[in-house]
Amino acid sequence: MFKRERPVAGQSGNRKNVFAAALAAAALCLGMATAIAADGAKPEPLLAYGARIIGDDARTRIVIDFDQAPSFSIHYIANPERIVVDLPATAFGFDTKQLEARGLFKDIRYGAMGEGSARIVLTAIKPVKLAIAKVQQDEDGKGHRLVLDAEMTSKEAFAALVKAQTWNGADDQQVTSAIPAAEAAKPGDFVIAVDAGHGGIDTGAIGVDTKTEEKQVTLAFAKALADRLNREPGIKAFLTRDNDEFLSLSERVQIARQNHAGLFISLHADTLKQKDIRGATVYTISDKASDKLAADLAERENLSDQIAGKETVAEPPEVADILLDLTRRETQAFSISLAESVLNSFKDQIGTINNPHRHAGFQVLRAPDVPSILVELGFLSNVEDEKLLLDETWRGKMADLMTDAVKRYRSSVVANGG
Repeated sequence: MFKRERPVAGQSGNRKNVFAAALAAAALCLGMATAIAADGAKPEPLLAYGARIIGDDARTRIVIDFDQAPSFSIHYIANPERIVVDLPATAFGFDTKQLEARGLFKDIRYGAMGEGSARIVLTAIKPVKLAIAKVQQDEDGKGHRLVLDAEMTSKEAFAALVKAQTWNGADDQQVTSAIPAAEAAKPGDFVIAVDAGHGGIDTGAIGVDTKTEEKQVTLAFAKALADRLNREPGIKAFLTRDNDEFLSLSERVQIARQNHAGLFISLHADTLKQKDIRGATVYTISDKASDKLAADLAERENLSDQIAGKETVAEPPEVADILLDLTRRETQAFSISLAESVLNSFKDQIGTINNPHRHAGFQVLRAPDVPSILVELGFLSNVEDEKLLLDETWRGKMADLMTDAVKRYRSSVVANGG
């Protein structure tokens, strides 16, 4: 059995320093909210400033230190077995190494789920349940800790937990309100949704050298591209997310449609096992992948909702086929045209992989009425690509080239009566 949590030697004396360091880290990484105003302004997020995990593959304890007592709720999700811990808005200021997966858990994710909420997702190696889930005050009375004791259980018992809970994932099925363009589009404007891949609890890939998170790379480039597009007369670009927020794949698609986007550009910077592969790639949707690399990438990207602890609701095969047929009939040709325009802009200017136009069944490209592409800007698994992805000058050049591609695409659509 686990012993009661006690501070390690010197912990009480160092708590103030640990707290201050965590606060600074959280403020830097998450852009913490401003002070609470008396007129009902939004409160600051909780600060999670420390964490630890102990145990084995029979029982595992997770402890997270907070500056205030957190409210929380627990849910269980199957396929794979996961425990989801929902929290109010929380700034996670501790080192990621403090909560690396071990024991009963093969993956642990945490981060923002929206403007006022955060989530911890514990993916288990076998059926699991929480024997203890409680908040207790620190011995010095200056903080609180969330204690989660997980233990192995049977498949039948886990299935019963999933079935018995009152939470049914309905909150996950809601689509967020549309995010308006920075400047309202005028009649006749060509509207473009710029989608920064990943976000919030879904960090995406991790850089091989600097350990930069993909969600940061994609957001920085999305902002640069949207700003560059908005300098062009008659073009209005907006971001599907403009901060470190999680959006489901369906939310991203719906935001584009709600804003009457004429184009959807999703930005990514993945990792590969083959560290020597580098360069940009442009993907369009297809029911059959062009190659194994494209198939593997689409499979990973389509797991984004699962990573965030969302319950997957599979569409009937006949519905998926209808959606794909609609996409193919109405927009696939336009998507391919846009992809080719982007790659023509990159020629002799931006390095690309072999056969840079590829296709696979990306969920985020499924809008039946919005031409859509997914652009792999480069690979964070390659040291040279990683340097470029973090270079502001390179991002500016890339944004210029993609803007030229969009302008050519728009001209061709207008010329053909689109």
